[in-house]
Amino acid sequence: MRELTRTALAVGATFVLAFASASPNAAAQSSGPILPGTECPSFPADDALNTPISGLPVNPDSATWLASMDAATTYLHPDFGPSHNRKRPYGFPWQIVSPNQPLTPIRFLYAEESDPGPYPLSASTPIESGTDRHAIMVDPATCTLYETFDTHYRAGGKSKAGSGAIWSLASDALRPAGWTSADAAGLPILPLLVNYDELSSGAMDHAIQFTVACTQEAYLWPARHEAGQASPSCPPMGARFRLQAGFTLPASACSAMCQTVLTTMKTYGLILAQNGSNWYFAGTADTRWTSSEVDQLKQIPASDFEAVDESCLMVDPDSAQALQPGTAAYAQSCG
Repeated sequence: MRELTRTALAVGATFVLAFASASPNAAAQSSGPILPGTECPSFPADDALNTPISGLPVNPDSATWLASMDAATTYLHPDFGPSHNRKRPYGFPWQIVSPNQPLTPIRFLYAEESDPGPYPLSASTPIESGTDRHAIMVDPATCTLYETFDTHYRAGGKSKAGSGAIWSLASDALRPAGWTSADAAGLPILPLLVNYDELSSGAMDHAIQFTVACTQEAYLWPARHEAGQASPSCPPMGARFRLQAGFTLPASACSAMCQTVLTTMKTYGLILAQNGSNWYFAGTADTRWTSSEVDQLKQIPASDFEAVDESCLMVDPDSAQALQPGTAAYAQSCG
């Protein structure tokens, strides 16, 4: 199977809210982050992606990985925001679909590692511009997330994509070991994006996905897939990185939304999910981003990050459920 890669500056379409008034759903009663525009959890609160990592030990490979990622000379780069076309901002587009949206069969190039579907893909589904052509759809009635890579919608049952994954947003279930998803690490995309609505609320309680140029032929829980090279000095898919607690930016140079990103990176960190440019972190395509808001996020030096060892959080290797800080089990496992 070939590597699944993501272009560093793919132009996304605008967020599309196709179904604004979701019905209450029992699955949404989780105390995890709520997906904006829905009543659905963005996975349970005890999911590894939603678990604070501020107290975890530093990974013994941290310095080696940072060197391979050019951390000493690189600043983080937000892979979202305004483009030359105001209607087509950078970032991942996504869509909340009507529960009555017809489902479409899709032929997958990597069918052996894809959920067969069908998917709520239609002619109105926003598809990421560029070579990766991700499509992300959420059914608010069932709290189901659908994501596809290299997506091509065709009427009459002729739609095709490279790969696809279907997620229950109320579940900690992982994909089978070794399976990709719509990204290289076998992780979900939407729950790991910087989301404008979350930042506006002043809280973003989940990890953020990012890319590096060199990944090794390995993956760490909760990732399920690798797309790397035979270079042990490079980080594996799923590696988690934390902004050091002492890093600050003044309010004059970092607005409230910018400060929320810093807090998120210190508390939940970055998770390696794609191959691409070093230290590019992902967000939603949204016409509300301003150049000023995005440019403020380019002041964060990669050298102020450290890799953490989150293996002590694992309850079951086939589940994303994680031990939670403040519990006896966490204290015993993570110290």
